[in-house]
Amino acid sequence: MKWEALTSPMLGALDRDTPVILNIGAIEQHGPHLPLATDALIGRHFTDRIDAEMGEEVLILPQIAVCCSRHHMAFAGTLTVRHETFLAYLTDLLAAVVAHGFRKIILFNSHGGNLAIGQVALESFGNDFPEIDIFLLTWWRIAAEELAKIQESSFGGVGHACEFETSLVQMIAPELVRIDKAVDQLPVHDFHWAAADLLHGGRAAHHRNMHQLSAGTGVSGCPSLASPEKGRAISDAVTRVAVSMLRDIRAGGSVAP
Repeated sequence: MKWEALTSPMLGALDRDTPVILNIGAIEQHGPHLPLATDALIGRHFTDRIDAEMGEEVLILPQIAVCCSRHHMAFAGTLTVRHETFLAYLTDLLAAVVAHGFRKIILFNSHGGNLAIGQVALESFGNDFPEIDIFLLTWWRIAAEELAKIQESSFGGVGHACEFETSLVQMIAPELVRIDKAVDQLPVHDFHWAAADLLHGGRAAHHRNMHQLSAGTGVSGCPSLASPEKGRAISDAVTRVAVSMLRDIRAGGSVAP
């Protein structure tokens, strides 16, 4: 169910244990071959698939498309807000959801730049409202084991405008992909122990803006290995895991396999 598509009486009649999902994305550069809306497109794709599969089991809020992308501001077209602005807006919005009685909130993240502030929001809001359950689900993290079986590139091949993101957009909106402009660029790291990609975290964190990390290309990874078929495999894997987690949340818990 989409929050904005319901009437006020319809929403008022819903079970307050219905998980409420909010996608946080980005409008930012994705190299020379993908649209600025890449993260927003991917986030909306997953919430649409969740909606299609789960229907009245979940309630989906309007997407927040512009979030925290300051590290991409060297590239034309990137939009961003300060972390403080984002945190204030996000928590005000979630407080409105809680005011209507909903007790289970899921931040569904589709942008790497939202990971840190998303965790701050989770901890801040969770402490302010201890009676609710709040979760942060990032698409490539929740399905990391499944995605590792799909990945063809080596370490560093999945990062930004990469094998995974390019495949997803080729599947979601092929008319927006300029694959002839794509370039492969592995991330540039000065310290090997801080090297990371979507599926592998570094042993330590070292700040690099995207211009530095991508040697000015705006790409971190291997879009040359992308395909629409791979995009469908990624979509199916992430959706399966997300639906399973959301059903656990709705039920109030799960037992480890």
